[in-house]
Amino acid sequence: MTPLAAALARRIAATGPITVEAFMAACLADPEHGYYRGGDKLGRAGDFTTAPEISQIFGELLGLWSAETWRLLGAPTPVALVELGPGRGTLMADALRAIGRAMPQFRAALAVHLVEISPGLRAAQREALAAAAPTWHDDIAQLPDGPLIVLANEFFDALPIRQLERAGGAWHERVVTLADGALRLARGPVIADPPLEPGHRTAPDGGIVEIAPAARAVVTQLASRIVRDGGAALIIDYGPGASAPGDSLQAVRRHAPVDALAEPGRADLTAHVDFAALARVAVEGGAAAYGPVTQATFLVRLGLAQRLAVLLRNASGTQARDVASGAQRLIDPADMGNLFKVLAIGPHGRAVPPGFEFPGLAGGT
Repeated sequence: MTPLAAALARRIAATGPITVEAFMAACLADPEHGYYRGGDKLGRAGDFTTAPEISQIFGELLGLWSAETWRLLGAPTPVALVELGPGRGTLMADALRAIGRAMPQFRAALAVHLVEISPGLRAAQREALAAAAPTWHDDIAQLPDGPLIVLANEFFDALPIRQLERAGGAWHERVVTLADGALRLARGPVIADPPLEPGHRTAPDGGIVEIAPAARAVVTQLASRIVRDGGAALIIDYGPGASAPGDSLQAVRRHAPVDALAEPGRADLTAHVDFAALARVAVEGGAAAYGPVTQATFLVRLGLAQRLAVLLRNASGTQARDVASGAQRLIDPADMGNLFKVLAIGPHGRAVPPGFEFPGLAGGT
């Protein structure tokens, strides 16, 4: 039993079962034993790999998206370029390099802000982005006033979720309890009026739906800031394009799935992002929402093939094969291309952000 598992077992024994939301929050952000309070989890030696680590093209295209979005917003100066959950800083470093080449006036106008709670990852970001002199924040509420362009790649999937189970025509909170000395999932108390999405109501008896209060709260804050100060946000993550029942809570350690209850604090715990719910929240907050479109659709529209061709002209042998295979992973329907979706949030009355010009082509679930 991990130290966090033991602490949670004592808590449950003393006060009763805890919600899935509380369990996930403890696993990821417990001040002493939380997963993200530790060191670097990325790469082959870690637990998972994200798109910026797979191909430099990903961060470069997001940098170009940010630059063009800034221009469409009227080129506000100064402007905050913000990344939520910036990993090792790879995405931001690639984005800034592309911005500096393509639109130096945007590079001169922006200040880099990073929202990150992991001390280990902050250290990696400090090294990767030393020349950019970023400012770190624990929460988006700490971001400075003024226009901002926000990038959030694989940030929302790690925000805690609630799970509700339908039984006998009622909805029950799903909880984590103790059974024979081990942590177990169980059906908890009835929830009288749960905040369901329309697609959730199709759940059969015994079906599970997931709600993400923390994700909704972040989007509400972003929409409010964009309406008040101007700017845009780009959310890239994995999950369905439409709200639907399903249990997507999962844990990964050393690039392999593990039992979500087995190693609290030592495994990465995530859940699918409900893009339809986030879009609805953004619109309710007064902002405009675009998408979701699949990651493949988005990156191809931004010019992935053209950038790949340039990189291949300067590569040979093994390097060329690695560059090509990395780019293919980003857009392959059997890999990241369709599972990952992209959603943009912006102010009303502005041009459609790059990559979302033809919403009818958005595909995937």
